[in-house]
Amino acid sequence: MEAFKVSGGRILEGEVRVSGAKNAALPIFAATLLTEETCTITNVPDLSDMRFMLQILEHLGATVESAGEGTWKVTAKTVDSTAPYDLVRKMRASICLLGPMVARLKKANISLPGGCVIGQRPIDLHIKGLRKLGCDVEISAGYVKVDAENSRGANLFLGGRHGSTVTGTANLIMAAVMTPGETFIEGAACEPEVVDLCRMLVSMGAKMDGVGSHSIKIEGVDELHGCEHRVIDDRIEAGTYLIGGAITSGDVTVHGAQIRHLGAFVDKLEEMGCEIDVKSSDSIRIRKSSNTALKPVDIITLPYPGYPTDLQAQMTALMTVTPGISIVTERIYPNRFMHIPELQRMGADIAIEGSSAIVKGGGILSGAPVMASDLRASAALVLAAIAGRGETYIQRIYHLDRGYDNFEVKLRGLGGQIDRISDKDIPDELLNS
Repeated sequence: MEAFKVSGGRILEGEVRVSGAKNAALPIFAATLLTEETCTITNVPDLSDMRFMLQILEHLGATVESAGEGTWKVTAKTVDSTAPYDLVRKMRASICLLGPMVARLKKANISLPGGCVIGQRPIDLHIKGLRKLGCDVEISAGYVKVDAENSRGANLFLGGRHGSTVTGTANLIMAAVMTPGETFIEGAACEPEVVDLCRMLVSMGAKMDGVGSHSIKIEGVDELHGCEHRVIDDRIEAGTYLIGGAITSGDVTVHGAQIRHLGAFVDKLEEMGCEIDVKSSDSIRIRKSSNTALKPVDIITLPYPGYPTDLQAQMTALMTVTPGISIVTERIYPNRFMHIPELQRMGADIAIEGSSAIVKGGGILSGAPVMASDLRASAALVLAAIAGRGETYIQRIYHLDRGYDNFEVKLRGLGGQIDRISDKDIPDELLNS
């Protein structure tokens, strides 16, 4: 497997452009199954998750064609109703194929996607919603089997224990757009990625009101047509580079960072003492206030527009070098603290109490061999390594390749010293220490 070798003590400076949003592109690719006509999707990030999704679409019968960098054409003249475990197991987000299958075929047979290192992410709200739409749903031998021949519009409520379900909202919107009658979704997730999916569906001929709110009204149509759609820029990638500027006391301008998608996050950076300059509708510059230390903050992760859970690990890394006591409370995935033992290996002073992490910051991080446990933890460890002293070796970076397009290349462009190596090249004395 591959690893990163990061030499610390670097200041990140310059400009960087983010790629398309993974969390928007995956359901958008699933939505191409809703029509026989060709859908052209642009601004698609080059990620392993994208490649897995394209493989699944081809297995289901779609024709997939590259049309230049970041552009794919998908034509699904025929669609198979079964998505097998061998493909689905590679990516939890493949469950978002369920809605389009139900809408297009009136049946689906899709493998349950399995567990996740950051905690349970059940699909009970997906199933509850489908049953409300009049579908017969059976879970058997690890598969979700759906018969939607008698489906009809209904009133759905998608609020859950930890807030609205993002993938569930996407799934049920896609199921409802071709379900006869009117469907009212209350407690819908309103993340920008959900809004982006809805924009695409409307361009395909779907009829809906309330997009971007917690209440969405959908009038089912008989068919949808092809479209051309540009995936929104990745707000989580943008936030990661902004934290990179803050953690190294640097000066970084991020293109593709839209302030309206990052309000709660940027508010916390400003509270810490970072200077934020909104250069344009999609460019943000970050600098540390001159001659003053950053200040500690408390954050609580919440559904959009609250502080995003996908920027919790990166912010925790920033807290470790910020003098004072900061507290991060995880309300979306309470077990999402797998990065903390690795930050502790680098010298961070962090204590976990229930769903909160108490960070005593201001110390100096030092290089160490560490292990990435998930996508966002990977990014947090890289940022901590760049800000720290000495050399850090980060293993299992395949997690990072799921969600960051050319991450090390972009960081090198900002002045980071980071190289992709084989984990066999990590000195034995470090691994055995």
